[in-house]
Amino acid sequence: MTFMRYFLFLLFFYPFSIFAELRIDITQGNMDPIPVAILEFNSNSKEALEISSNINQVISNNLERSGLFSVLPKKLFFNLTIPFEEKPTFSDWKITTAQGLVHGKLKIKNDKLDIQFRLWDVLSQKQMVAQKLTTEKDNWRRIAHVISDIIYKRITGESGYFDSRIVYISESGPKSNRKKRLAIIDQDGANHKFLTDGSYLALTPRFSPAAQEVAYLSYNKKIPRIFLLDLNTGSQKVLGDFPGMTFSPRYSPDGKKLVMSLARNGNSDIYEMDLTTLKMKRLTFYEGIDTAPSYSPDGDFITFESDRSGSQKIYVMNLKTKKINRISFGKGKYATPVWSPRGDLIAFTKLLNGEFYIGVMYTDGKGERVVYKSYLVEGPSWSPNGRVIAFYNQNRLSGGKITDPKIKMVDLTGINLRELVTPSDASDPAWSGLLP
Repeated sequence: MTFMRYFLFLLFFYPFSIFAELRIDITQGNMDPIPVAILEFNSNSKEALEISSNINQVISNNLERSGLFSVLPKKLFFNLTIPFEEKPTFSDWKITTAQGLVHGKLKIKNDKLDIQFRLWDVLSQKQMVAQKLTTEKDNWRRIAHVISDIIYKRITGESGYFDSRIVYISESGPKSNRKKRLAIIDQDGANHKFLTDGSYLALTPRFSPAAQEVAYLSYNKKIPRIFLLDLNTGSQKVLGDFPGMTFSPRYSPDGKKLVMSLARNGNSDIYEMDLTTLKMKRLTFYEGIDTAPSYSPDGDFITFESDRSGSQKIYVMNLKTKKINRISFGKGKYATPVWSPRGDLIAFTKLLNGEFYIGVMYTDGKGERVVYKSYLVEGPSWSPNGRVIAFYNQNRLSGGKITDPKIKMVDLTGINLRELVTPSDASDPAWSGLLP
């Protein structure tokens, strides 16, 4: 049974005209975080109080990490609780500088959580959200992520990304005998789990659109193979042997196809596979290197890297007309383009003068800008809302030592940089969509 079946959503919508304009324009570069007060939900038992405290902490951490919100400390509050049925005393909350206020109630009945919460605009004294959620007691962490997404969306006007996971390659052991295992973790670093045992090499995982399946490349018995792993059952199947493949294929937006690069007869081209028939269709015909393809969110285009202009650059193909346009024209070598789930941007890596960059550009190549640079950065992957990019990073220290790979996250401003803490070294992150 899927998690969504546990939910009962009761939204009380008000005409937009009565809503306050407590909003963040997240398209702007420099902005001051909005101060919010988040109260622990009123509870009906000791166990419910403990869960309420845990939920409060997860919501606070999520909003803080986004860089868009500043969660106020409880020492500033006049009241630590507000009866759910009552309006807050807004004059008390204005003194704390809070612009947003969250409070609610939580009760446990028959191992089910019943949560009701409200979001208020303190300055205009208007309610922005009133909602009820019901789920299994053990799903309290996911409920916290869902509530975080609701708050984020109501204030920013865009979908959140907190109820999502990241699959990646966990690395351990000496450089001469590196063990690379497939692992999965919540976007906030919780619920870590290994998906393979390390008996064979795993590389470049990719999520299916429904976030329930992962494709990854494995060199089992030294032969490149594509595995499809079902995250619900743990079962996996071999899609086939793919000599010459260096990156895992990416799913089409409807999950029915895979796009990939295959090396045949001395050159690398882009192919598309139908997952129902397993038939392959060749998309590019170039005597050189075409690789690292990624679909647009509508499935009508792919972006890929190619050396057809003499060095690595980024191209876009219209899948209906097969017309190909070059979109990167800056200095340096461009690689691993990935289309944003919003459809407006393409993320990429670039090597220039011995330094690596994570950058973004519009889909026509305009507006190129750097969001992070370092000794080595690879594998950009978008958050579900297209506002944060995960990647892995290594730095060169004074004395020449190279640090071990770690997963970093940076938003489109390039300012809010964070590390995803994992049990061991980490590379090749892939971000899921919002969970079903």
